[in-house]
Amino acid sequence: VQLQASGGGLVQTGGSLRVSCAASGRALSNYYMGWFRQAPGKERELVAAITMSGSSSYYADSVKGRFTISRDNAKNTMYLQMNSLKAEDTAVYYCAADDRSYGAVISDAAESWGQGTKVTVSS
Repeated sequence: VQLQASGGGLVQTGGSLRVSCAASGRALSNYYMGWFRQAPGKERELVAAITMSGSSSYYADSVKGRFTISRDNAKNTMYLQMNSLKAEDTAVYYCAADDRSYGAVISDAAESWGQGTKVTVSS
């Protein structure tokens, strides 16, 4: 599957932004999915993950209550709604997919990755 992330941009502290991840080549419904981010000088970290059906999700503590991961399998697209953005959310956001296991996504071992979309939160 090929993944294309989009929707990043510049937003003020406290603002909202939604990033999207469009899949092509295979049906997204066959994949566990996740959003990762990498800030300058820091390692990549898992932000959120979602099961194939969307019935279950995982969030990093740093984004719980502010970010929402969702997917529309009919549109072959996954989303990350980000609210109450903080300066520390500034990063390049990547989407990832794996058809083997949810654990592969959560453990940063997903087999497919998008190119990333940059989110900058200004204070």
